[in-house]
Amino acid sequence: MKPNKNLAKDSRRDFVKKSAIAATGFFIVPRHVLGGPGFTPPSDKLLIAGIGVGGKGESDIQSFYKSGKAEIAFLCDVDDRRAATSRQRFPKAKYYKDYRELFDKESKNFDAVSISTPDHNHAVQTMAAMQRGKHVYVQKPLTHDIYEARALTEAAKKYKVVTQMGNQGASGDGVRKMKEWYDADIIGEVNEVYVWTNRPVWPQGIPWPERSSPVPSELDWKLWLGTAPYKEYIDGLVPFNWRGWWDYGTGALGDMGCHLIEPPFSVLDLKYPKEVECSVGSVYVDEFQRGYFPESCPPSSHVIMSFEGKDNNKDITLHWMDGGIKPMRPEELGPEETFGDGGNGALLIGSKGKMMCGTYGLNPRLLPTSKTDEVNVPQKYARVEGGMDGHYAQWVEAAIAGYGKKEVSSPFDIAGPLTESLLVANLAIRGYDIEKTRKKENGEEQIYYPGRDIKMIWDAENMEVTNFDEANQFVKRNYPEGFTL
Repeated sequence: MKPNKNLAKDSRRDFVKKSAIAATGFFIVPRHVLGGPGFTPPSDKLLIAGIGVGGKGESDIQSFYKSGKAEIAFLCDVDDRRAATSRQRFPKAKYYKDYRELFDKESKNFDAVSISTPDHNHAVQTMAAMQRGKHVYVQKPLTHDIYEARALTEAAKKYKVVTQMGNQGASGDGVRKMKEWYDADIIGEVNEVYVWTNRPVWPQGIPWPERSSPVPSELDWKLWLGTAPYKEYIDGLVPFNWRGWWDYGTGALGDMGCHLIEPPFSVLDLKYPKEVECSVGSVYVDEFQRGYFPESCPPSSHVIMSFEGKDNNKDITLHWMDGGIKPMRPEELGPEETFGDGGNGALLIGSKGKMMCGTYGLNPRLLPTSKTDEVNVPQKYARVEGGMDGHYAQWVEAAIAGYGKKEVSSPFDIAGPLTESLLVANLAIRGYDIEKTRKKENGEEQIYYPGRDIKMIWDAENMEVTNFDEANQFVKRNYPEGFTL
């Protein structure tokens, strides 16, 4: 039988036509078909811009990338040294030094922003991102000032973006287990909480160095200062020791408070404190005189915050201790058992019993600890896939889904009040009157801290201390030109 030439022509014509379509229109084939099981199409990935990409910022963007659902599209850092590793790992990501330039030029080319910069720059960077409709992940503490925390909390709702603070313990199993114990009335009504840390592990309670140093060529010092008042560069301030200076950091409370206070905050559903008082440690500047330095956080402190009790119950008193100060060991804890995790911990004292945990809510235990394995309560709260490590993927997936579609563990409506509470505690620590000084015999001035001698009354609605106005100077800063909230 002879071949049908017309049929052959038609077959060749169809083949050529289909080949051309395949060559020019392959994008209509679903990417998961091409990539196989588990493949995430680029269009379904979150495009992230990282601001502050060294140290913890580097770790954060790595965690987003490891979720398999994110691409690191842009990198931004004021210090080329700190950015070097991230630039090597993400060579396709375009690099900027100024986040404002990044936003102005590239906003259409990314979906979300990861912010891991010093505390004093968190708010302006986060607000600028949200105003452009970008989802944001911000390292703890959320902000440097109380006003900033309230402003970001409200802005997240206004701009309808997915937010998460970097207190990864909020996604851990530990805090959920503690909430289940509490809800099951295992320890009864809680009215007293102790939280402690061995931080600071950086210099605090010291005067600002008198001698400045040359600025490293890789560092843009003015951009690093950002919202802070101008000072000459000093060695050792970056990348970490800025935490001990009020212009940039928020002390041990800002560094560890969001990790350690979060479990009792979540378990007891706390919001804003109504009263705060404190005592602080000091250093000896000579053999006769103890020194207090208003630019620097103290080397240790004990802050007592009072929160409104729920359902007409008694107020809840929360003690914060840093600088190695610890509460008395519970009598139910054996002499060789670890209190908290050793250096840090949280203890909740109830009318029927006690429970404690370590940093991030890890290793929750009822006291005596033998009771932990004896008590079984039903699981009430869903666990985050991956626990603490899942904190990053949780935000990525929620951002891809869109505002209001998926839950996250530490959105700004939770992280905001938590951060505000820590910053209210810092008001008591910082409560000095710059106009009233005491004189030493040699004529040198010493700052007087009357705010540390009283119980400050906090009006959360109006964000002000009602009985010591000098403290309100620290509720909201004035930014230098070029930076705005």
